[in-house]
Formats: sequence, C-alpha cells, structure tokens
Amino acid sequence: MSTGARSTFAVIGANLAGGAAVTGLRERGFDGRIVLIGAEEHPPYERPPLSKAYLRGERAFEDAILHPQEWYRDNDVDARFGVRATRLDTDAATVELDDGSTVHYDRALIATGARNRAFDLPGRDLDGVFQLRTREDADRIRERARLGTRAVVVGAGFIGCEVAASLRHLGVEIDILDRGNVALQRVLGEEAGSMVERLHLEHGVRFHHRATAERFEGSAASGLQAVITTDGRRIECDLAVVGVGVEPVTEIVAGTDIRTDNGIVTDLFLRTNVPNVFAAGDVANTESAIFGRHLRVEHWDNAIKSGGVAARNMLGDGAGYDEVHWFWSDQYDVEMQYAGHALEWDRFVVWGSVEDRDFLGFYIHQGIVRGVLGVNRGRDVRRSMALVHAASPVDERELLRSLDAGVDLRALASTIGAA
Repeated sequence: MSTGARSTFAVIGANLAGGAAVTGLRERGFDGRIVLIGAEEHPPYERPPLSKAYLRGERAFEDAILHPQEWYRDNDVDARFGVRATRLDTDAATVELDDGSTVHYDRALIATGARNRAFDLPGRDLDGVFQLRTREDADRIRERARLGTRAVVVGAGFIGCEVAASLRHLGVEIDILDRGNVALQRVLGEEAGSMVERLHLEHGVRFHHRATAERFEGSAASGLQAVITTDGRRIECDLAVVGVGVEPVTEIVAGTDIRTDNGIVTDLFLRTNVPNVFAAGDVANTESAIFGRHLRVEHWDNAIKSGGVAARNMLGDGAGYDEVHWFWSDQYDVEMQYAGHALEWDRFVVWGSVEDRDFLGFYIHQGIVRGVLGVNRGRDVRRSMALVHAASPVDERELLRSLDAGVDLRALASTIGAA
C-alpha cells in the first residue's frame, strides 16, 4: 500500500504515544494526511508531572506539552482535540467520532491509553473526592489542598505515594490506606517498599495497612468530611485522592476482530491481528522478545518510544520494539529510577545501602536480571538496562564484584550476552 500523499493515517489518542507517533511520521518524511484524535482539549502532554512538580505548583503546564498547538498546524496535522473516537470500523476502515463525523483511514494507530479504575463506593461524588489522570484533576486537587488541612490517599502505589509527598510539600496532613503490608510491596517488594514507607513516615505521613476505603462521609453542603475504612476506622479529612490503578481503554474496538486481552494485543512490531491497525502506549499489550511474553506497560518512557516505533512500522520499516522499560519517581528529596519489568523474582540483590537510600537493587528470576531499582543512582540504573536487555543468567557474585570494581555494567552485559 502506498504511504504517500494520497494516504490517510489516523492516530486515535492525543497523548504521548499518539503525539510521538505523529512526530515520527512527519520526521520520517510521511507527506500524507494525518488525523490526530484526542478526547482532551489539550495537545499531547506528559502526565508524570501531574503527581509531582505540577501538582506542587513548581512547573508550568506549558513545560509538559510535547509540542505547542502551532506545531500541529505548521506540520499539516489535522488535530481534533476535545473530540472522542467512539468506534473503529475495520471493514469500512473508518473511525467514528462523538461529534458525528467519520474519518477514513488507510492505516490507524490506536493509542487510547488507560483510565483510572472505577470505584463504586458510597460518597464517591462528594466534593473533595478525586482521582488523578488529567491536568484538570491535578488543578482541582491542588486548589482543594489550598483550602484543606487533611487528606486521605487511597492506595500506596507510585501515584498514591507521589501525591502524598506532593501534598505534604503543600502542608497537608496525610493518611494513606493500603491493602498490603507495606507501601509499593507488589512492585518493589518488602525491603525496598519499607524504605519508601520509612521516608514517608519521617515526613509525618500515617499509614493504615490491610485496609482501604469503605465509604466517604459528608454532605452536599459541606463536601467530604471523613473516610470510613474497611477495618472500621473513621479518618476525618476534607480531601481524598483515590489511586487504585488503571485499566486500558479498548471500547473502540468492540465488535471488531481486533484481539484484546488486558489491552489491545500486538506483535513485536506493534501490529494488531487486523491489517493496517497498530497499537502503542498504555493500551497496547505487546509481545516482548526480552521477557518472552506479552507486556502492557503504563510508563511515560514506553509511551514515547512505542509511539515512535509504531510510526516507523506504519511506514513499513519493520522495526521490532525491544526497549527496556524505564520510569522514575521523585518523592521528597529521594529520586528512584526503575528499569525492566519484574513481575516475579526469587532474589533481590542489593549493592549499596537500603538504609541510607543509596543503592542499586537487582530483581533476579531464575538467575536472570528482570528489573533494576536505583535510589539516587540514576546513571547506574541506565547502565544496568543492558543487563535486563541481555536476558541471560548472571552470576550474582560477579555482578557485585564488578560494581565494587567500578566496571561499567554495559560491558558486563556484553560478556553475558556473548556467553
């Protein structure tokens, strides 16, 4: 199929993945028609600052935008911001929009992302109960924090912990509800999760484990007044932020032959099982050669990189997506970076000091490094990504000896991969 001026590429989702794909298409010389469709009024922007610097009022929203509005006009992109795609018709090769219009495509990229998981609890509609996903959500939370004095954060994952740290910075008292035994236990494990929890405790945050919200109390006149927990506590507050995970937005492909399973399933080249339809970003459950399974990843880094690779493959480049996923989290004065995707591990090998919050932690499963956590060790994490990419057994003692000797882990990874 031609990818020249007579072709139309529809990018469904004006988020980072969609924005990166549009950028990649133009940078690689595609001179056909591009239609970028996004439900939010804003052009694609970075979401990580929403729980960090933007929520604290330290970063302007304009700094988080991938390209200013004029870029799309100057690069001849038909940007439909504030318009939601409602249905993909793969037989007719069209995208139906909620304004009643229809877009014909020759190739389409689904980058619809994820949405916050719904919670059906009494009082969820009270003024003062929030979730965080968009710029407007962050604005409302910050405004409420200026008026309030005490908040309950439901969920001790990364979003919950980052929101808690940002609200403490604004002077808000914080209680965190968590179903587990320690913060971030599912992602980081007990040892590293306990380190994060101690950090919050030192800043006056209170944790309530093995419990979550049962209902929100208040009135239409007064708004939120308290959270009632599943273990019978009543925590007075005037602000609650619920962070209980996200789910992929896949309704647009309902009734089509496109395969879904925890997202839209793609191969290594980000192709769905239907010709000329691709998927990228949070919504894509993509084949991973590194991990030997499909993965759906909800990180900023993955959105940008997969959007770029999707653009290449829409143009017929045949570029496999084999990136090692990476993200960061700033909480108070501690920077954490994580590379890889360790769903399970049998060994957590530490170099440095967890107690002093200065270490590298390797999540090892059956002898293979599947994930690396660095606390105040950003450069070392980036060098460790080669170990994850090698996906070959590593000798733990040799790994630690190499670190002690100052060996660049990229060199160690090359010897492992060649073995």
